Amino acid sequence: MKLLVTGGAGYIGSITTAELIHAGHEVVVLDNLYQGHRGAVHPRATFVEGDLADRSCLAQLFADQPDIGGIMHFASYTLVGESMAQPLKYLRDNLVNAANLLEAATAAGVRRFILSSTANLFDDPERMPIDEDERIVPGSPYGESKFFIERLLHWFERIHGWRFACLRYFNACGDLPDIGEDHDPETHLIPLVLQVALGQREAIAVFGDDYPTRDGTCVRDYVHVVDLAGAHILALEALDRLGSRRYNLGNGQGYTVMEVIQACRRVTGRPIPHVVAPRRAGDPATLIASSDAIRRELGWQPRFPDLDAIVASAWEWHREHPRGYAGG
Repeated sequence: MKLLVTGGAGYIGSITTAELIHAGHEVVVLDNLYQGHRGAVHPRATFVEGDLADRSCLAQLFADQPDIGGIMHFASYTLVGESMAQPLKYLRDNLVNAANLLEAATAAGVRRFILSSTANLFDDPERMPIDEDERIVPGSPYGESKFFIERLLHWFERIHGWRFACLRYFNACGDLPDIGEDHDPETHLIPLVLQVALGQREAIAVFGDDYPTRDGTCVRDYVHVVDLAGAHILALEALDRLGSRRYNLGNGQGYTVMEVIQACRRVTGRPIPHVVAPRRAGDPATLIASSDAIRRELGWQPRFPDLDAIVASAWEWHREHPRGYAGG
């Protein structure tokens, strides 16, 4: 199938593009390179530099690629902290860009859609681990914008006959040897810790060590980006058979911040100093996904269930690309 991957030059989008191509799909990548990297795009993908805010660009893309069979939508502003400072950038732009995409795709006859959604929908969970029946309480304008898009898809299903899957990630992490995580600014724990191992930071800050967890630091669920890509492919293949779905994606086990730092020390063989800083407002003590639904319905099984293996894949990329896509 020929697929359109928006945001396919970004971290998760580029790795999913590679996995799609390895699975035999043809991929068209649309990216404005605001956060993505041209060097991350698989050489066998068709690359279109363009913006979802540009409706004429979308119309031309679907005219040039009339046989697109489905869409995987990664293009988004994604920084939780920034969304608290610039809410309209998220609440308006993320929603309007998705609406533009759906409008153009509907006109072109496309009816399959996989959404890169978020665990930030669950800021105040009543149960742990968190399953798909958990109440939606977005933790930021970013999370709210993803929920808006989920609702948009609901109505496009009812009115236009779309079939969609919303994949709600927990902590995406890990890399491929030739495609990795290169954000500016970097906000994710594992690459930040590895920057200390590389001598690019003096120490890693641990925000709070007095939470009600086994070592006092926050617990999170880490899922390898290759496993996320596999979930996208399985969800796409199941749309015609099962119809629209929403899935939570994680390993189903949580690791504390200190356990992640210790894993990075083991894998790199470097001391990696840390400093304790005050808690950050709004950080829940524990967030762990229940992925029982996607395991049961689609047979999804993480290939990287072990934290050390996840860290090792990230270390391989960062050690070989200490300046990311800017050079070695």
